[in-house]
Amino acid sequence: MRRSFVCFFAIAVLAGLGGTQPAFAQEETTPPVELDDLPRSVEREIEQAEREIERAQRAAERAADRAERHMDGRNERVIVNIGDNSSLPAGEYADAVIAVLGSASSAGEVGEAVVAIGGNASATGPVGEGVVALFGNVYVDSEVGEDVVAVFGNVQLGPNAVVNGETVSVGGAITRDPASKVHGGQQQIAFGKHFGDLKWLKAWFEQCLLYGRPLAFDQSVAWAWWLAAGFLGLYVLLAVMFDGALQRCVTTLEERPGESVIATILSVLLSPILIIVMLITIIGAALVPFLALGMFCAALFGKAVVLATLGRRITRFTGIGAFGHLAVATLIGGLIVLLLYTVPVLGFIVSNIVGALGFGVVIYTLLLAQRARSAAAAPAVQTVAASSAAPSAIPPDATVASAAVAGDGSTVPPPSAAPENLSNIELNSQPRAGFWIRMGALALDALIVGILVKWVDPSDELFLVALAGYGALMWKLKGTTVGGIVCNLRVVRTDGRDIEWETAIVRALGCFLSLIPAGLGFIWMVFDNNRQTWHDKIAGTVVVRVPRNTPLV
Repeated sequence: MRRSFVCFFAIAVLAGLGGTQPAFAQEETTPPVELDDLPRSVEREIEQAEREIERAQRAAERAADRAERHMDGRNERVIVNIGDNSSLPAGEYADAVIAVLGSASSAGEVGEAVVAIGGNASATGPVGEGVVALFGNVYVDSEVGEDVVAVFGNVQLGPNAVVNGETVSVGGAITRDPASKVHGGQQQIAFGKHFGDLKWLKAWFEQCLLYGRPLAFDQSVAWAWWLAAGFLGLYVLLAVMFDGALQRCVTTLEERPGESVIATILSVLLSPILIIVMLITIIGAALVPFLALGMFCAALFGKAVVLATLGRRITRFTGIGAFGHLAVATLIGGLIVLLLYTVPVLGFIVSNIVGALGFGVVIYTLLLAQRARSAAAAPAVQTVAASSAAPSAIPPDATVASAAVAGDGSTVPPPSAAPENLSNIELNSQPRAGFWIRMGALALDALIVGILVKWVDPSDELFLVALAGYGALMWKLKGTTVGGIVCNLRVVRTDGRDIEWETAIVRALGCFLSLIPAGLGFIWMVFDNNRQTWHDKIAGTVVVRVPRNTPLV
């Protein structure tokens, strides 16, 4: 049986070969396809596939080499230096050569990569993966398995350079020897003629950042001095325009230094938490940009406060009247801080302390001002309570008698203690509402309007229009909104007249003007003596805090 099966199989194979003989003969007469006849795109795909195959083979060889070294008990060798150069001599092997704040060079064989941060990277021996330099130049004169990258630096390829991946230069230039080979792409990313090749940024990195200071006495970072001078001029301008607010903050820092430091620590720690909580809520997320802008303005103003406080330590001993102005103190304090900025390590420490302390002092001063306004409003509340309690001074028997019998013999109830509505003149004399209480009322109103608009228009495109219309309607009819009722706020005209439709509509439209420049019109109330926003000034209105027993509905 076995012999019969073998014979049958042999006959079938011979029959198949005979049947395909004409096909073989016909195939031999077909001319071969030349590579030049293929489309260029197909050629590129073939070349790319060949490079990928070669890269995979080299990766497999490196993996096998590492496995062999591991089997032999040899550990991986990685050359790493911080603040110094890293180099690999010729004839030696390392898995990686890394230098932080220094240059990395390799003349031997590197299994993975050559990396330099804050220095130059050079490879004249084979590199398995890539050569990378951050804030430095790259020189390659050997075979590199993958990419060659220079960020804020130049790339130079020697005659023996073979780059199997891409060659990239960000903010620099790529120069190649005609004999060099780049199998991957070549990308040179520039930042426009106004930024050049970012040499100015690289110089600041080398002269300032590596030494832990914002400024340095070097011509290459002159732009940083001009920038610092511009900010100093801004601080002096703030001292001229808002001398009253600046004086209150300086007084807080001078008289309450311990509490100011505690307020700084709490402000720095709680600010990120507040932003995260607001981001979680839908309506609160819309207010995060305004909060961030407010914090930025507070930090900017706070730096002027710290500079003025430091400058007053010197100007107070001069005895010159002109030096007593806070603007002069801010200028002198700023010059002192600029000199401290040039000291290594201490420069960044001073910069962070000045920014954080200024932010905390401004927040603490706002809290103290709010507390003072609440204390000032207490006597007004007591006066209203005393006037409402005045009928109780009548003798009990007279009260009972008057309650029992009237002129016509009917029973009359005792007089009511309910408070009366305050007139516009009386409302105008009430304490002005601060920033945070008004933002809280606005957030509540936005929540209510947002829910209603969501039912009508899911796209929320009408939200701002609906919020403005809601405000104008409530200001005209009630002089406040639902959020204002909860927070005991009232919108009144500065001339003591009732709010008319024209005033309400102009105030609502003015809110858009306050919102356009990143909410600056709303933040303006923090620095205004009358706590008026831009739309308050346009409409001639103020927002006051009324006693809790005053009816608002």
